[in-house]
Amino acid sequence: MREIHSTRLWTGNAREARDAEALFAAGISAVVDVAYEEPPAQLPRQLVYCRFPLVDGPDNDPLLLRLALLTTVELLRAETRTLVACSAGMSRSPTIAICAAALHLDCSAESLLTTMNEESSFDLHGDLWTDVCEIVCELRSSRS
Repeated sequence: MREIHSTRLWTGNAREARDAEALFAAGISAVVDVAYEEPPAQLPRQLVYCRFPLVDGPDNDPLLLRLALLTTVELLRAETRTLVACSAGMSRSPTIAICAAALHLDCSAESLLTTMNEESSFDLHGDLWTDVCEIVCELRSSRS
């Protein structure tokens, strides 16, 4: 798991999202699962589990992107320790987590990505990143 926002938000892969013992040990109480190709996780009832099946590319329903993003932002606002997970933990989960953290912190997603890539690199899909960043811009402009 990789920390995105201090003590509250991590990204990870499908295996990590299904390891309840490790989730409890890390104090994580919510999982946002964005892996389309993985079966839904079977987690204990003490954990919040939200699933938004996203593909790693341009063909996602904008509503699902928006819901995944806003759900993650709300979990951050509620100070809920959250793991955002996809199949390999390299593209979809960091895209949603970084953009949600940027919305929550009111900073640029690109600058947060640059900071995160200095610590460990991601392999983001350009079309997915662009689609989610467009939603971030729409959400910011609707707040104004």
